[in-house]
This record gives sequence, structure tokens and C-alpha cells, in this order.
Amino acid sequence: MATLYSYWRSSAAYRVRIALNLKGIKYDLVSVDLKPGTAEHHAEDYALRNPQKLVPFFEDDRVTIGQSMAILEYLEERYPEPPLLPLDPQLRGEVRSVCQHIACDVHPLNNLGVLLYLSEELGISDAQRDQWYAHWIHRVFDSIEPITERHAGPYVFGEQLTLADVLLVPQVYNAQRFNVPLDNYPGIVWVTDYCNRHAAFDQAKPESQPDAE
Repeated sequence: MATLYSYWRSSAAYRVRIALNLKGIKYDLVSVDLKPGTAEHHAEDYALRNPQKLVPFFEDDRVTIGQSMAILEYLEERYPEPPLLPLDPQLRGEVRSVCQHIACDVHPLNNLGVLLYLSEELGISDAQRDQWYAHWIHRVFDSIEPITERHAGPYVFGEQLTLADVLLVPQVYNAQRFNVPLDNYPGIVWVTDYCNRHAAFDQAKPESQPDAE
């Protein structure tokens, strides 16, 4: 049995929950509360397990690894069905490029630790924080929207559901949570709505988690 250390609102953990569901992998979910004042990810017992003190963290009978992209690549290699990366090398590279664009270019700038630092250490207002958040969302979505238009859905890269969709849906969830306007991204909204009809996505959404508040 696999174990996923997760937090209901973590978009990185959300990605892994989607992939686990899509691949039909049974797993135990262990909640790690990231809220300020609780911050279970900084507790000594969790730090011993995962020195990065982040979620998600994944364990099975072969590996203990953190970082969502590393976990997703591992799942793809060990559980290749259904595939979440195309067979064509060019398309596979393009999918990975979109994934890295989300995982590396927007998520680190808009995660909880950064937002808390902006508010608590630099003293910016909630409006300024939201402006910061929206700026980085738009930077990434502006580049993904043309891809959805070129491939004409229902997924980011056309007919095959890929890791690009697995990463995009949680990022859209976050954008909506922070009231980022999505009027300029009809393709992204369409893909997200289509994916969320799938049970694997629906069951992975934050509100479906046992630690949801």
C-alpha cells in the first residue's frame, strides 16, 4: 500500500492525488496541516521523514520521495497504464514543458510560504498580495492558452489526457480561489471543466479530502 502525505489545499499534493486516482493506485492519505500556528510540516517527526518539510511526500514498497514532479515521473514509470505522457518524443517534451512552466514558473512564486512572507515580513496589503498572485498566473496562462487553442481539446494536448492536465487543473483551482479573472482563457477553462467531470479529478479536489476545512 502506498502512502501520500498531503494537505487538502496544496496544489502540488492535488496533482499527485489526481495521478494516483487516474492510475487506480490505492493509497493511504496522511494529512499534514500547513496552516500557520499548526505547521505540522515543521514538526520533528515529519522533518525526519522528509527533510524538505514540504508536501506532497510519497512512500511505497520501493521509494520514499518528495516533490510532485518527481513523484509523478515515478508513478508514470512504475505504473505506465494509463499513460500520462505521449509516446511521441516531441509531444512528450511539450507536455513536460507545460508541466515545468506551472511547477517551476508560477507555483513557487505563489505558494503559501511566499504569500506569508509577503504579508507578514514585507507588510504588503491583501490587495497587493492578490495583485502579485494574479501577475504570475497571467504570465503562465498567457502561454498555455494558445496550446489549448492549437490542439482544440478536450485536453491541453488534444485527445489524450496528460500530465499537463494533471498540473493545470489545480493551478486553475488556485486562480479561482484568489479571484483571478479567467476571461482571456476560454481554452483553459474548457479543459478544466472537462477534466473535472472525470471521477479521478473530482475525487482529488480539495473539498473532497478528509482534512478539508
